[in-house]
Amino acid sequence: MIDLRNAEKPLHLHLITGKLARHALEENVSALASQYGFSYSIEVMPITVAALMTAKWLTGKIRPPEQTTHIVLPGFCPDLNGVLADALQLPIVVGPRDCRDLVQLFGAVTEPAALDQHSVKIIAEINHVPRHPLAEIVQIAKRLVADGADMIDLGCQPGERFEQVGDFVSELTQLGIAVSVDSFDPWEVEQACQRGAQLVLSVNSSNWQHAADWGQEVVVIPDSPEDLESLDRTIESLAAKNVPMRLDPILEPIGFGFSRSLVRYADVRARYPELPMMMGIGNVTELSDVDSAGVNLLLMGICQELKIDSVLTTQVINWARSSVRECDIARRLVHHAVRRGVPPKNLSDQLVMLRDRRVRSFSNEALDALAAEIKDNNYRLFAHDETLHVVSRELHLSDKDPFRLFDDLMQREIADNVDPGHAFYLGYELAKAKIALVLGKQYNQDRELDWGLLTQTEDMHRIKRSNRHRSK
Repeated sequence: MIDLRNAEKPLHLHLITGKLARHALEENVSALASQYGFSYSIEVMPITVAALMTAKWLTGKIRPPEQTTHIVLPGFCPDLNGVLADALQLPIVVGPRDCRDLVQLFGAVTEPAALDQHSVKIIAEINHVPRHPLAEIVQIAKRLVADGADMIDLGCQPGERFEQVGDFVSELTQLGIAVSVDSFDPWEVEQACQRGAQLVLSVNSSNWQHAADWGQEVVVIPDSPEDLESLDRTIESLAAKNVPMRLDPILEPIGFGFSRSLVRYADVRARYPELPMMMGIGNVTELSDVDSAGVNLLLMGICQELKIDSVLTTQVINWARSSVRECDIARRLVHHAVRRGVPPKNLSDQLVMLRDRRVRSFSNEALDALAAEIKDNNYRLFAHDETLHVVSRELHLSDKDPFRLFDDLMQREIADNVDPGHAFYLGYELAKAKIALVLGKQYNQDRELDWGLLTQTEDMHRIKRSNRHRSK
């Protein structure tokens, strides 16, 4: 990226665009030119959308005026091999994909946060392990590790001895996966530790006497959530036997002492600053009717500030099905925020899933101008101000209801342009556009909606195979 503010001579930007974005580009660059003091020219290529441009295709087509200091390409078509720069003998600047974001070229050039550091470990619990075959548990564990888990917790079944627990632990550890065992049965724990389990969940006054025999770190909990005296006694007993431990004062669900349990975590951290701690966050994410991403971020922030070294999470309930991935991103955000003393904002869009960071729109005037200028009967779809828009040659239809909008379109003579395949395409795109309006997301035709870490790239085969909805 070239810092355009530090040019050695007066800037003249020659901006390349397609027909679709011309009017929006003119509106935006005119305001920016006045604000930042540069001159500009706009060259509209014989193509509707910039996404279909390539540097090779542009070679020989661009005609910059003599005073041009920079060529600005849309973000879809970087000059990867320097073809245009060599041909034009001018610096190439790759702008944003959306011309409404051009202001990014003139602000301070900042590097995005790396978010490659974290200090909270993620223990991902697999519930009711004895009910599942070993092969299934192995596949689940592999997925959880790929999502960011540092350790897999095998949840045993209370009241039913898990005879194969050692085999399950051994199979995972041979794959290089760190394992903890979640059981109050001393026999199950002993078998798991002998086969490679590194952590035991959990120990209190009922079973601490066995802990020295296991030879592994244990998680210490109070006998009941508010009984911190029992926690103190167990810690003292384990310390006397040199048993490594981490402390979990137990996070309770909302309505059952959630706020009091947060105070307990702060209290225990102050009383035992030298000992690691763990927070079982599933009691909130799994037991609250709310998407888990925001909850996970807040709980990770609490852990980061209190120096709680690990979290135990599950992803059983559907609204928490991506909790491990969310925690992995959240721990990086909060680590950066606490270390740098900044809010965890403008660092990553991965947890901005339901709505988008911002929504850009074309003005109605720009859409009217586009309808007056284009020469084909292909359809361009837009969504803004709670309204869906269809634009074609001398046509600009709008409605809040996609069914009414489509019915209106079918009443026009140009509806002959809509065969079954095209109708399916328009229906699919209008459905995406309607979803974007309902949720407050950005809609761009032929591009996937942004769902943060859950985004799935859409196949652009529609454009490659048929250009009925585009004009080249």
